[in-house]
Amino acid sequence: MKTVITIGRQYGSAGHEIGEKVAQYFNIPFYDKSILTRAAKDSGFCEEMIQNHDERPTNSFLYNLVMDTYSFGYNSSSFVDMPISHKVFLAQFDAIKSFAKEGPCVIVGRCADYALADFDNVINLFIYADDDFKCKYLIEHDKDVKNEAEARDLYNKKDKQRQSYYNYYSSKKWGRAESYDLCINSAKLGIDGTVKFITQYVEDYEKFHS
Repeated sequence: MKTVITIGRQYGSAGHEIGEKVAQYFNIPFYDKSILTRAAKDSGFCEEMIQNHDERPTNSFLYNLVMDTYSFGYNSSSFVDMPISHKVFLAQFDAIKSFAKEGPCVIVGRCADYALADFDNVINLFIYADDDFKCKYLIEHDKDVKNEAEARDLYNKKDKQRQSYYNYYSSKKWGRAESYDLCINSAKLGIDGTVKFITQYVEDYEKFHS
């Protein structure tokens, strides 16, 4: 097993759970919130601060500054004046690269596919689902969601945040087929069926590239 798997996901599509099960199947690390812990440790930032900016859209227009600064590293003088949201993004960016260099793993969200664009052993997936599936999933798994109306409000809000974050920091479009290697509707196969589909895809990918 050599492949790093990144998973973008709609909120309520079970993308996180699917990612965990794929990682379990291959017996490889799974990274989601742990990205924040690594980013905090390596950058010296407070983890709470990183959590506050996690996958949140930014209102800043300094995208080019971010990428220019990243290319020169943290010691660039412009990094000092960079908005906190950009510093947090770069810290996560580096954490994702570090995880991928350590070996095969599953990484969920946080523009991981974009962070690993220069790696040649990565499969980029996007998990989505229809409204009924997402509503049912959130009502069953989120204790704060009591009905379909609350579920719809929640996943619409979260997906807007994720879309804004991804579209701002990457050169691609969130949820668009051309941004990924494979897009899967988890409502069609269910959680376990989607996991089986993904693991077969990865195994075939590894055979093809062996």
